Amino acid sequence: MEPKRVILLPGAVLPAEPAYGELIKALGPDVNAVAKDLELYSGDAPPPGWSLDTEIDGILREADARRWNTFHLLGYSGGGAVALAFVAKHPDSVQSLALLEPAWAGTWDWSPEHTQLWEEYDELDLLPPDEFMAAFMRLGVKPDAVLPPPSGDSPPWMGKRPAGIRAFMQTFKDYALEREKLASFPRPVFLALGGLSNPVDYGEVAERLSKVFRDFRLEVFEERHHFDPPHRIEPARLAGMLRAHWERSENRARLG
Repeated sequence: MEPKRVILLPGAVLPAEPAYGELIKALGPDVNAVAKDLELYSGDAPPPGWSLDTEIDGILREADARRWNTFHLLGYSGGGAVALAFVAKHPDSVQSLALLEPAWAGTWDWSPEHTQLWEEYDELDLLPPDEFMAAFMRLGVKPDAVLPPPSGDSPPWMGKRPAGIRAFMQTFKDYALEREKLASFPRPVFLALGGLSNPVDYGEVAERLSKVFRDFRLEVFEERHHFDPPHRIEPARLAGMLRAHWERSENRARLG
């Protein structure tokens, strides 16, 4: 049997390889999983005119280089928002969609609390770089969630991250993610949610998407939050869920 073809998109902080290395090991040799870095970080600063469409173009190039006409798509956080945008524009390329706490999912049906939270995210622009990341992380979790401590010297790539996160937040303001396009996607959608993540943020996104997709499954990892996600902390457990998700999608395709 041909290996499953999967493209994995990271979030706005960790590069793809450290983000997904343990998950790829857990998935096993019969999954051809490609951890693709974001186009956002291809240079020292976000590319001019960067948007979610820039990332869509990058996925298409990756798939074309591998001669993949179809593949399973997975995205975490900002990569989850990219994955949603890709499905809206190229649904026939995607055998199934897996989302790990997507950072954004369009501008429809926001609650007042969600709107207020995004105003707080906007206020992060006023902070100096050395305070930005800590404040950004705190907004993403419940008040009693324990965030990982700083790990000594920052790697060189970390210096690009505040500008990259700001670029994501900017494109979220004006990107037209079409709800109707997502609603017409017929294949399975899996979403993993951390029980300690901010429910006004990632919990509301999950709830809204559950009302959009035809075939939607939510899995809550009660002890996880956005910054200790299951693909890094519980890779074997998540790998089993993903393999079942992909197998169900492929079985449905074989049955027509």
